[in-house]
Amino acid sequence: MNKARTALLVLVACATAVVFLLPLVWMLSTGFKNDFEALAGQMNFIPKKPTLDNFVDGLTGELMNVPITRWIFNSLFAGVVGTVLVLWIDSMAAYALARLPDVPLRGVLFPMFVASLMIPGVLSFLPMYLEFNAFGLINTYYALILPYTAYAFGVFLLFQFFVSFPREIEEAARIDGANKWQVYASVLLPSSVPIMVTLGIFTFMGIYNDFVWPLYATTSPDMRTITAGIAMMAHGSYTQAYGKLMAMTTIAALPVLLVFIFGQRSFVRAITQSGIK
Repeated sequence: MNKARTALLVLVACATAVVFLLPLVWMLSTGFKNDFEALAGQMNFIPKKPTLDNFVDGLTGELMNVPITRWIFNSLFAGVVGTVLVLWIDSMAAYALARLPDVPLRGVLFPMFVASLMIPGVLSFLPMYLEFNAFGLINTYYALILPYTAYAFGVFLLFQFFVSFPREIEEAARIDGANKWQVYASVLLPSSVPIMVTLGIFTFMGIYNDFVWPLYATTSPDMRTITAGIAMMAHGSYTQAYGKLMAMTTIAALPVLLVFIFGQRSFVRAITQSGIK
C-alpha cells in the first residue's frame, strides 16, 4: 500500500513538473527558431533549422536597435543593490524587535509589519509614483531600487529566527564584553546565513522580475529594465518576432535561474531551520 502511494505521489510530482517545465522548454525552443518557423504555429519542440542568430542579434543589438545589455545591467544592478539594502535594513529591524527589550513600542511595531503584508501593493503604486516624481527621482536608479528596501516580509522572516535563537549564546557573548552591535554582527548574523540567503533569493527575484513599477518609473530606453524592455519590444515593432522575443526572454531568465540553483542548498536549510511548511 505504501509503495502504491509512493508511486502515485511520484507520478503526480512528475506530471506537475512537466506542466511547469513545458512553457520553459517551448520558450527555449522558440528562441532557436527563425521568424518563419516561429510564426508557423506548429507544436514542434525541436527546431527544424536551429539558429543562434536571435541570441547573437539580441546581445549585440543588431537588427533590433535596442540596448539589451544595458537593460540587463539595469536589472542586475537594481537587484543586487536592492537585495543588499534589504538584507541590511531588515536584519537590523528584526534584531531590534526580537532581541532588544528597550525598543519603544516593540510590541506594536511587529504586528504592524505583519499587517502591512496583507495590503495589496497596487494601493501604494500611485502615491509612491507621485512621491518619487515630486522629488525628481523618476527615470533614475533611485526609483528602481528604493521602493523595494522597505520589505516587511524580510523583517517577519528574520524575526522568527532571531526570537528563537538561544539566549545563552547571546549572554555568553555579552559576558565576554560584546555590545549590542557586536552581538548582532558577530553572533546572530553568522548564524542566520541560510535565512539571509533565502531572503536574498526572494528579494533578488522579486526586484529582477518586477514589471509594472519599472515600466512606469522609467521613461528613457537606457533606464529600462529587461522585463520592461522586452514588454515594450513585444508591443512595438517586434510584435510577431517570436524567435527574437523568446531568445531575449531566455537570456533574461538566466540570472534568476543561476541565483536559485547556487542558493538552493541554503534555501532548503532555511526552510528546515525556520519551520516554514
